Amino acid sequence: MDNLMKAEWFKLKKDRSLWTLIIILTAVSLFYPLLIVFDDGADSIKVMDFYQNTILQGNNYVIRLVPCILAGFFISSEYSIGTMKTIAASGNSRFHLYFAKLIIYSIGTVLISLIFPVIFTGAASVALNFNGMPEFGYFIGTIGLTILYAIAFASMMALFATIFTDSGKAIGFMLIFFIIFDSALYLLSSVSPIFEVIFNYSVFKLFLDIVNYDTIHSAEMVKLIAVPVITFTAFGILGSILFYKKEIK
Repeated sequence: MDNLMKAEWFKLKKDRSLWTLIIILTAVSLFYPLLIVFDDGADSIKVMDFYQNTILQGNNYVIRLVPCILAGFFISSEYSIGTMKTIAASGNSRFHLYFAKLIIYSIGTVLISLIFPVIFTGAASVALNFNGMPEFGYFIGTIGLTILYAIAFASMMALFATIFTDSGKAIGFMLIFFIIFDSALYLLSSVSPIFEVIFNYSVFKLFLDIVNYDTIHSAEMVKLIAVPVITFTAFGILGSILFYKKEIK
């Protein structure tokens, strides 16, 4: 398992799609605060308000959509070019193979998910003269929850990338799925109590509550932490079972 993870980590570091996405998100993080200053002035906006209303809200789309592209190239493309067939024939357990790739892919997703909260916030703080900075505990708490929800979404994307063994099909399906699924689930929740429970305990809904970290009581916090952990475990097991039974050509 250790050698498998080292091999996957080596491939992730060499993955051009990961570095392209990181460079684009970093460029947006560094230059967007300058537009805010030019439009509204440095002293008119508090960093805390900007962090809650722009960075965390915008990161909702980053976490749900951008890693889909990485999944397509880092996971699905290995099926289409024949690399996965060689890996599966190496004699290692397919369970270990899947989780090694899932864990390393999740690390890539976490790196993507932290660009806005860390780099964007740092750039905005400098541009806004550190006016109204968020409390350290609030910042660290939202960062921790962002990591948990990033790996939860990563486990779902890894499963879809394993089902669609073509990078184009995988990316196209996942982008559509993660754009419309939460809205569809929300509509179904309004007409069915079963779907209402599913929606209320889904990562799609709870992820939006990260911004309210400082006002959430203990019971809700347990749910906010437990749901992404359970989601990652459940989709990880589902994906490993699928990979175990999958005929790899």
